[in-house]
Amino acid sequence: MAEEVILLDCWCSMYGMRARIALAEKGVKYEYKEEDLNNKSPLLLEMNPIHKKVPVLIHNGKSICESLVIVQYIDEVWKGNGPLIPSDPYEKAQAWFWSDYMANTVHEYAVKIWSTKGEEQEQAVKDYLGGLKLIEGVLGDKPHFGGENFGFLDISLIGFYSWFLAYETFGKFSVEKECPKLILWVKRCLERDSVSKTLPDSEKVCEFAYEFGVE
Repeated sequence: MAEEVILLDCWCSMYGMRARIALAEKGVKYEYKEEDLNNKSPLLLEMNPIHKKVPVLIHNGKSICESLVIVQYIDEVWKGNGPLIPSDPYEKAQAWFWSDYMANTVHEYAVKIWSTKGEEQEQAVKDYLGGLKLIEGVLGDKPHFGGENFGFLDISLIGFYSWFLAYETFGKFSVEKECPKLILWVKRCLERDSVSKTLPDSEKVCEFAYEFGVE
């Protein structure tokens, strides 16, 4: 029986990009199904009845939800091309911590950049850049967050880059000016086919953000 691998996702989801990059890194063939988040498919509602969000990985009829859980699952099920997650317990814990920090703290500041105005927006820009600088400090002078090799934390964070232009446009700032080492890391990641073929065009993301941003 042929292996069935389906990914339910949305083109602009930085969380879905994690799953797509991990699948590409492992060389896994899968069927991609684009979701309209304003009109969610019955399959999405069936496979992720709790959160009703993308991404959802369906492997031989069984669903795996939440992007980092999906990346971990991919790493454990498909062993080819080396591990994505650090084997050292401390390094693994740190990778999960900073992944969570980006998604649940820094990203919240980012949302306020394009959904608010005035002083609230100005504070959001300061908080956002402050968060990015902390993450840049974790990177330091290493080529990738795990050292020489592209891995779990790189996969967790690189998708957020596709939204940088939108935040910069709304907030009138430059990530490259504030966090130059982070942008050099981005450029190294984009040299990988798994990343460059996954991340959407930043201009397109910016147009999407304007549709849902503040008038």
